Amino acid sequence: MKSMTGFGRATAPLGTNTLTVQVNSVNRKTLDLAISLPSEWAEYEAPAGELARKYAARGKINIRVDVTGAEGAQNQTINWDESAVDAVLEKLKAQAARNGIELEITPELLWSVVGSQRKKADLPAGDDVRATVLATLEEAMRAFSSMRAKEGAALLADFEDRIQKINTHVGSVAELAPAVAPAWREQLMRRLRDAGLEINTGDERVLKEVALFADRCDIAEEITRLRSHLSQFAALLRSDAEIGRKAEFILQEMGREVNTIGSKANNIEISRRVIEMKNELERVREQIANIE
Repeated sequence: MKSMTGFGRATAPLGTNTLTVQVNSVNRKTLDLAISLPSEWAEYEAPAGELARKYAARGKINIRVDVTGAEGAQNQTINWDESAVDAVLEKLKAQAARNGIELEITPELLWSVVGSQRKKADLPAGDDVRATVLATLEEAMRAFSSMRAKEGAALLADFEDRIQKINTHVGSVAELAPAVAPAWREQLMRRLRDAGLEINTGDERVLKEVALFADRCDIAEEITRLRSHLSQFAALLRSDAEIGRKAEFILQEMGREVNTIGSKANNIEISRRVIEMKNELERVREQIANIE
């Protein structure tokens, strides 16, 4: 089991520079890759994406590849051509004046012009560089995957503890269920006596009412299905399959069975157990959104 949140980082020397790859992720129902590379290495984006998909199936994953020089500045944004920036601004002012517009040099406009005139470092290319970039990415992805696995192990322990608690509540409900109909029959007879009606417990009308109530409050099938869902869920948590979507479906089915038990079982103690089961299921449902 793996969490969908994680972080990984790796570095490697690249000539006189340092290559740094950082990977982080947050929850997402599908796999959403965002890869940031120096423009000179745009052709590496496809193989980088293929490599990332070997380590993750779900989540919003951000991959950033940077190159820094000896002083730590990013080569891609180390400086810009100031004279060229001034020339562009002068042309913009002249163009605005010809059209009767007063040009305001805003921070956004200045940054846009600066960005267009940034001096690019002469980053190396070739098969050796590609291999270094991808190898460093794989090292970062392994660290990222390891962190996801550690978080997943913690979530697994929490899930199994909560599933055990739900199983305990189900066992208690199963023990209480057979006494519901007899208790209701006694209550019915007491009310009849309090009303001054002397009716024998063997009266056909009483037996019919008791039988109808017993049928309405029978939760044996719901208990059987709920136990089956709990067993499937526990097995899924320990499997190597993708857990997220299937787990969400099983949790939905468990919730339905618990709700039905609560609506059918006319018993205060069973209702209390149902509330506890709902609380545990809600906590599991919140956390399962973090699972790949």
